[in-house]
Amino acid sequence: MASGQRYPGRVVIVTGGTSGIGEGIVREFGEIRDMGVGNGKRSREILQKKGIRVFNLCNILSLFLCQTDPPDQRIDDVSAQEFRNLMDLNIVSCFLMAKFALPYLRKTKGNIINVASIVAHFGQKLAVPYVATKGAVIAMTKAMAIDESQYGVRVNSISPSNIWTPGWEKLASQAANAEAMIKEGKDAQLMGRMGTPAECAKAALYLASDATFCTGTNLFLGGGAELGYGRKSHQDPNSGFDS
Repeated sequence: MASGQRYPGRVVIVTGGTSGIGEGIVREFGEIRDMGVGNGKRSREILQKKGIRVFNLCNILSLFLCQTDPPDQRIDDVSAQEFRNLMDLNIVSCFLMAKFALPYLRKTKGNIINVASIVAHFGQKLAVPYVATKGAVIAMTKAMAIDESQYGVRVNSISPSNIWTPGWEKLASQAANAEAMIKEGKDAQLMGRMGTPAECAKAALYLASDATFCTGTNLFLGGGAELGYGRKSHQDPNSGFDS
């Protein structure tokens, strides 16, 4: 149950709410910003003490896969089953969540907010499966917004760029030069830093509460990452894309 002043008394279901962007959204809607959360069990305890009912919180590993870019992979190295698994995780899960929630949302004129990614619009090297699944999230959002408008249900999505989450931190820790990887992640945004889960949560709250005339909208949370023209050159397929 949301307890904030802008969305009081409404039931909010957040999948992947134990860490990163998902946790940020739970905190914003439930106003538990002063509490530290270490893992799923601890999240459940904190939320319940705050009077927020918790249902089947997503495993943290699944959240990492949902909310962060996967390790670099050439399409040659991705099996059909691995691609299907990522589709299940990033798009089929959104479809099923909406399918079973919509009968209730139609009665209450609720709304759906899907988490996509800025790379769904502009692509990303060595990430064909991930980019494809996030692009599907945006396409489904728009199609669903058309169908559900007759019931007064709004359907929108957010597309973050680099957000500093435990998943991002984990990927950086596995890099040969973590400091360089983090700097590259920050430099991708015009604002010279990564976003935060709290900033993503405020965007979600806006779409859920104040944006009453928005449906089928995809909101960029990119810190300017989507602006300007990058310096590009022909990529040598044997170079590892580093030339």
